[in-house]
Amino acid sequence: MQPAADVTEPRDGVERARGPGRGQTGNGATPPSDPEGGPLSLMSRRPPSEAILRHRRPLIVLAHAVLIAASLALAFLIRFDFDVPATEWRRAGEALVLLLAIRMAFYWYFKLYEGLWRYVSMRDILAILRATTLSEVVFVAAVLAFSGYGFPRSIFVIDWLLCIAFVAGTRLSIRAFRESSNRYRTGVSRRALIVGAGDAGERLIRGIQQSLIHDYEIVGLIDDDQRRSRLRIHGVRVLGTVEQIPQVARSVNAEEVLMAIPSATLEEKRLIAQVASHSGLSVRTVPSMRELIDGKARIGELEKVTPEDLLEREPVTVDLERLRADLTGKSILVTGAGGSIGSELCRQLAPFEPGRLVMLDRSESTLYLNQVELEQRYPDLNVVPVIGDILDRRQVGELFDAHRPDVIYHAAAYKHVPLMEAQPLAAIENNVFGTENLALAAQACGASRFVFISTDKAVTPVGTMGRTKRVAESLLLALNGGSTTFVAVRFGNVLGSDGSVVPLFRRQLLTGKPLTVTDPEATRYFMLISEAAQLVLQAGHMGEGGQVFFLNMGDPVRIMDLAENLIRLSGLSPGRDVRVDTTGLRPGERLSESLAPQGEELLPSGHEDIFMAGKIDFDAESYGNDLRCLREQMKLRDVTGALTVLADMASRY
Repeated sequence: MQPAADVTEPRDGVERARGPGRGQTGNGATPPSDPEGGPLSLMSRRPPSEAILRHRRPLIVLAHAVLIAASLALAFLIRFDFDVPATEWRRAGEALVLLLAIRMAFYWYFKLYEGLWRYVSMRDILAILRATTLSEVVFVAAVLAFSGYGFPRSIFVIDWLLCIAFVAGTRLSIRAFRESSNRYRTGVSRRALIVGAGDAGERLIRGIQQSLIHDYEIVGLIDDDQRRSRLRIHGVRVLGTVEQIPQVARSVNAEEVLMAIPSATLEEKRLIAQVASHSGLSVRTVPSMRELIDGKARIGELEKVTPEDLLEREPVTVDLERLRADLTGKSILVTGAGGSIGSELCRQLAPFEPGRLVMLDRSESTLYLNQVELEQRYPDLNVVPVIGDILDRRQVGELFDAHRPDVIYHAAAYKHVPLMEAQPLAAIENNVFGTENLALAAQACGASRFVFISTDKAVTPVGTMGRTKRVAESLLLALNGGSTTFVAVRFGNVLGSDGSVVPLFRRQLLTGKPLTVTDPEATRYFMLISEAAQLVLQAGHMGEGGQVFFLNMGDPVRIMDLAENLIRLSGLSPGRDVRVDTTGLRPGERLSESLAPQGEELLPSGHEDIFMAGKIDFDAESYGNDLRCLREQMKLRDVTGALTVLADMASRY
């Protein structure tokens, strides 16, 4: 009895039997053969299209030879009214050998044997025109040199025209057939309107018509330029303006709007999204012009319009040369590198080519994923992931001794307001004394700069989290004056970050639950995570230390408006399809936030979008005594006592 074949699981995940030897079955018999005597295999069952692709280049060369011969033969037929004398046919045969040699060489030089015919473009047509024209000129000269002037002159012109028509026409016919077949492909397609009848709109239509990836049927174009009204692009007509989207959508039964205006301003995007969402249409957009220029995206890619897009600010400009001079070759430590802000800081630091990027976090999984991402994008970057806790003073000291960081970005913190109200001792221990451990270690190792990530909740704080951040700000500013420069960077809520309101709203929408807002009049400052990281980098390298920097974030946003916008962008109606419930302010929260205390003078920083508070002067000795008192309350685990000291310190410093 033969042993059972081993079962293996190859990379494609299909379970197959592995027999005793190649070319044998489990009982030693020869495997079945195909009609020609060879063993049956996957190769013998490949579709004909694969064989064509493998021999594609010779077939293309042969096709060109046939088209060249056909154009010359037809030229003789036309010249002699389809009654060609035998002597002329002999002359045509002699000329064909010369024409094939010349024209095939020119077609090779102009790379006409490369590329896919179904993607023929104007550049390909121009290459065909040049190659055919130049080869015809050489052909004429060669014929006149070898045959004299007995060769019919009109043949040259007719052959030139026919060859261009045959070679270019074949390609265009294949492309037209493919696009026509795609247009009538089976399956459910979403009927969509494209906003923008410019270059981006044209490319998007062409990409959708040529590709099976995007399952859309484009039923019309929208453009505010009246000169384009009723015009057609690739068979798609401009049907109206942005204000007319509701009427146009109803008339053509559109389900979605594709925004093809990469250079659109924030206000233009907001208007288009609002008009579309009021009509129950979801919205997608092509990438921004910046992403297209940088090569980070392609024109055919479509992204869902999110509240982040609607709240997007104009990009914050940073002094790249100064940052490069300050960061290149340096040893840099980022704490909380597994979190939203910390990981984004690492991404934006990597292009400055630091000598070493140390990533510290307590979370193993997120830290590992961020390490893999950076190593793939920047293979030459020295990334050092460290699993550790800023509360472990010995571990912090060992880390600083091993890596001697020149610059520290301290993003590790507890930030969730209601949770910190319920766990105040954890908030104080991590946000205040964890920061102290890092700051003292930075001073001891001679670090040049320490940048502390703060929050708008540290301004006249009312809750535990904000108070811990305020006390930590004061701690660092009190330490300033030695070899290490300490600065704090203060900003508002970061859209899409862990624990922020937008992911919560999305989860509630997905589960069919009402969206919850604390108060109809609650407002917050919002910024994108990329802006937050840029602000930290730029402001962290400004000033001489002892300052708090913050961004001019514009007007605060009502949380109720944010919730309703998200519902509309999902093609639903607030109140009718999805409820928005109010829950009341939670412990530690207030209706609105500010980036600086009322009446405090805002000083220019040298950057148009960044301001700074003046240096905070206070009695460092008194502050030290209060900090020791707070530490004693923490040792006693006295919640009431610790909160009393914390509130007093946050109000006085």
